[in-house]
Amino acid sequence: MPKTSPEAAAKPVAVKAPARGDHVFLVDGSSYIFRAYHALPPLNRKSDGLQVNAVLGFCNMLWKLLRDMPPDNRPTHLAIIFDKSEITFRNKLYPDYKAHRPPAPDDLIPQFALIREAVRAFDLPCLEQIGFEADDLIATYAREAGERGATTTIVSSDKDLMQLVTDKVTMFDTMKDRRIGIAEVIEKFGVPPEKVVEVQALAGDSTDNVPGVPGIGIKTAAQLIVEYGDLETLLFRAGEIKQPKRREALIENAEKARISRQLVLLDDKVKLDVPLDELAVHEPDARKLIAFLKAMEFSTLTRRVAEYAQIDPADVAADAGNKSGGASSSPLPLAGEAGSLGSAIARQSDQGGGLFEFASGTPTPPPDQVGGRLSPASGRGKRKRKRLRRLRALAVLPVEMPLLRFQQPCPACPDRRGALCARVCPRDRDHGGARTGARSILDLSWRRHAVLDETANRRRRVGRDRQALARRA
Repeated sequence: MPKTSPEAAAKPVAVKAPARGDHVFLVDGSSYIFRAYHALPPLNRKSDGLQVNAVLGFCNMLWKLLRDMPPDNRPTHLAIIFDKSEITFRNKLYPDYKAHRPPAPDDLIPQFALIREAVRAFDLPCLEQIGFEADDLIATYAREAGERGATTTIVSSDKDLMQLVTDKVTMFDTMKDRRIGIAEVIEKFGVPPEKVVEVQALAGDSTDNVPGVPGIGIKTAAQLIVEYGDLETLLFRAGEIKQPKRREALIENAEKARISRQLVLLDDKVKLDVPLDELAVHEPDARKLIAFLKAMEFSTLTRRVAEYAQIDPADVAADAGNKSGGASSSPLPLAGEAGSLGSAIARQSDQGGGLFEFASGTPTPPPDQVGGRLSPASGRGKRKRKRLRRLRALAVLPVEMPLLRFQQPCPACPDRRGALCARVCPRDRDHGGARTGARSILDLSWRRHAVLDETANRRRRVGRDRQALARRA
């Protein structure tokens, strides 16, 4: 097991030892960020176009836990726990663990830091430790709370945490307003929570690249564990299994199953940087919270917090560090971008060559009305109109949305000719006192990278597959 980080994960905000009757809430922050991002529609901050849908979902969830829960079900202790982006002991045990996970979406990456700032604005502990996943910290806090007689709610729907469910530990899915107890775990896995690890060891997990035993899924694994009791007994008696393929798979992959069990089993004995006593809930600094929410431009939530605290939000200035143009605000990156696209554009401009031309359903504005130099238009006529029609048909960008087309190879996809790279403003915006059409280009605060040919080919392949299936039917 790795050593914990020497630095404190968070400063204590309140100290109170949990006791019988207390309620500890542990939020799986890393999991919730992705759920909020994918569940909520895109939401862009009006002042600079920065996407903040995951930040809003996270703030709404925290406010719900602190204020909208029934009085008899509110937390007495609460912490937001994140994964530390470091190698954990599981990677040392199995180097390919989580190796196939795709990178985070480009417009989600800037929201990670803002979500941590949101947690601090709520005056809540923001916890993470080197060498361990958030799930391990949650398991340790839940065990300690249970030993002191407190109940625990894990704010997550992650199946990997279902092994922790007991009569004193439940899970809560805030997005569906659904509680997960022992009955719900049995419904999902076919076994009680204490046997979930055995089932996962056999079935594996393609998301985390846990190998498991090939050919055995959740249902078959549950049947085997119900019949044989646990993984070791099953592997010891694998020769008794009647189905030849299943028997051979278990015998040949016994070591993989044992490794998989170690990968999915949560470590509930982590040496914690922040003790459980320091997770006690207390009233946040309302002005600090309102300042952050105003910087994010969350008007509805700002109003709710201000009404609760009986503060006029107009008397509170937006947090300068998080508002548009502040230290935490940064342009959104492109996937697979080796360097800064802005730097590449600046270099091209310094060399005296224009890089872009406008392509739009609206009349192309002259260069002196847009700002910056535009090179002479090229590729006009049928070919240009055809590309625009394909782009709109694919719903990559709305109709009448101006876009920038690289005349030279795009720095983000140098091997693709005719690739369209567009980042567009979500609302009308002035540039040098001139409007650029139905919507306008937002200088280097772009959000979407669309490769036209690749998307079109993918759609054609899907269409061919559907036609083949229809013919077979």
